[in-house]
Amino acid sequence: MSVRPCRVVVDGDACPVKEEVARAVRQCGATALLVSSHAHVLNPEPSVEVVTVDASSQSADLYIANVLTKRDILVTGDYGLAALGLARGSAVLTPRGAQIRESDIEGLLEQRHFSARLRRGGVRTKGPRAFTEEDRDRFQQKLTALLKGMQENSDL
Repeated sequence: MSVRPCRVVVDGDACPVKEEVARAVRQCGATALLVSSHAHVLNPEPSVEVVTVDASSQSADLYIANVLTKRDILVTGDYGLAALGLARGSAVLTPRGAQIRESDIEGLLEQRHFSARLRRGGVRTKGPRAFTEEDRDRFQQKLTALLKGMQENSDL
């Protein structure tokens, strides 16, 4: 029985590291699946499949949640989707290169809920800080390390 290569599944609508994902999967012999709505045009390339879903607010998240496996690395900044990925046994990485683990997710979801309540109450909250080259480099290094680690474990 052959083992499927590692796959990186990307919540692609607002992902700033799509090029880094493509580079990492080619270097590591893995594949990538970019999922986005019709509002965003993504181009497939070698080792990178693109799936376009309808524009409803949760379509990409639902599609991703239904295809994730233990051999996948999910790239997302959405903590709700990250929780679903962890429940499916996937590794989860933010576009800034932070790995989200089971021990992190409850606090992150509580923080998201608290901030949403403040915004609904009229309080203006800060958005994320500007995305930097350091974020991009950290992501590339972490993704490559995760892919190599998963490949080494599958060779056992």
